[in-house]
Amino acid sequence: MSRLNALRSRFVDAPDSLGAKARARRWNWFAQRFPDLSEMSVIDLGGTVGAWMRAPVRPARVRVVNLEQPPADLPGWIQADVADACELPKDIVAEGYDLVFSNAVIEHVGGHLRRQRFADAVHELADRHWVQTPYRYFPVEPHFLFPGFQYLPIAARTALLRRWPLVHTPTSDREAARNIVMEVELLSITEMRHYFPSSEIRFERLGGLVKSVIAVDAKAP
Repeated sequence: MSRLNALRSRFVDAPDSLGAKARARRWNWFAQRFPDLSEMSVIDLGGTVGAWMRAPVRPARVRVVNLEQPPADLPGWIQADVADACELPKDIVAEGYDLVFSNAVIEHVGGHLRRQRFADAVHELADRHWVQTPYRYFPVEPHFLFPGFQYLPIAARTALLRRWPLVHTPTSDREAARNIVMEVELLSITEMRHYFPSSEIRFERLGGLVKSVIAVDAKAP
């Protein structure tokens, strides 16, 4: 078990892991596409305060929207709200932002209609956006770190999740495992182009294969 946990750390969690290097490269792309980021107001749909605290970039203001409660103590440049990104309260929508940011969230919101609402919110909130999601057809499912996991029947995925030690939050409970499995719906390139038809679709690759898909609109208003 310890060897498997070390393997997850090597590939995902450790500061020098493949996952950490990929995140650093993605932040670099993000900063290049939005060179005036330090002067911008950003709304992050589904992100966390901690991610921005660790990020190598810092906008003028960040408003984080998540279903989970944020930390009690926030720096002055971060505001956090508990809300559903697919059904945002009017006060959040009315605020006005320069950029919408979202990293690996749209695959969690629940079905096509909810994904469309999420995309509609992105378009309504700001003229510019950066929306990233793992690619459905990358061989290794990134949430569970198991080859071909996304192609298996729900029952098989549930059974695997209860026994596979490389998942981020393991559980032995069958119902909890089934809920976790059913909550993740990876997207294809076609779907991302459908939800973001006027965006540039950019690909993050690993070993020559598309690992994630990013919808980018960096045009100034």
